[in-house]
Amino acid sequence: MLDAARRGDRLSLARLITLVERGDTAGREVAALAYRDGAEPPTVGITGAPGAGKSTLVSRLIAVTRSEVSSVGVIAIDPTSPFTGGAILGDRVRMQDHALDEGVFIRSMATRGHLGGLSLAVPEGVRLLAAAGVERVFVETVGVGQVEVEVASATDTTVVVLTPGWGDAVQANKAGLLEIADIFVINKSDRPGARQTRQDLEQMLNMSQLTSWRPPIVDTVASTGDGVTELWAAIGAHETSLDETGELVTRRSERLEREFRRNLRARIELEVDRLIDQDRHRGLVRAVVAHEIDPYEAADTLIGELGGASHRT
Repeated sequence: MLDAARRGDRLSLARLITLVERGDTAGREVAALAYRDGAEPPTVGITGAPGAGKSTLVSRLIAVTRSEVSSVGVIAIDPTSPFTGGAILGDRVRMQDHALDEGVFIRSMATRGHLGGLSLAVPEGVRLLAAAGVERVFVETVGVGQVEVEVASATDTTVVVLTPGWGDAVQANKAGLLEIADIFVINKSDRPGARQTRQDLEQMLNMSQLTSWRPPIVDTVASTGDGVTELWAAIGAHETSLDETGELVTRRSERLEREFRRNLRARIELEVDRLIDQDRHRGLVRAVVAHEIDPYEAADTLIGELGGASHRT
């Protein structure tokens, strides 16, 4: 299927991404093949609160990007319902302008299923797109939380989308925007409050210790396309800065190390769950509940079973 995907078979590519999304044995084999391929296209993460217009903005960016490259991939993250386990996967609906473009591949991922969560499924999906010859990838996430920060860290450039009236600079700092944003976008900037939003962001940036790259603030109106060209230019400027400073190599190296650690933790957690479910260890859980042994001693016992050395602090 990977060979077929390299030849442009979109159905094979979709099936491969489904496999890595599941995270089972077959998915790990596919992920390993894509990893050895070694292709690394430029990646842009788009994040922000629901309703900020991210999907419309990505759709506009696709149009601009397609004028420069032959293929574009989009991974759109849809939240899974905590009650039904389902997801609407609605981002593809908002990007229907590109449905008939063979040079655009749009894939929705729900926040369920993968052994290591989206923080592992997304980079594996990006590598599959790269192995299939996709020249540029956008990753869109909903909200600004731990999951979104992890997904944003899987991209070279992170764009945080805000709207007028989103809140003050203190809220921005609490949300962790400074840590992940390479570019700020004030979408729907034709609405009242856009100027105040820019002032809040400028104040936040002025109070912060920044690197040599100061995140620019771009005004857009995604529904009309206003400001999208300027946003694309800002993305290009950031990518140039990454290349010139050597930051791109550093970011990608750190990204792979984080991915390795997350993968390792996920595999160990799965093994621990397997051990706890075994009959001979169920008594261990009961002993903890009955206060016969403390949780640390119980953990030491299980770690010993895993073959690791335990150290109590």
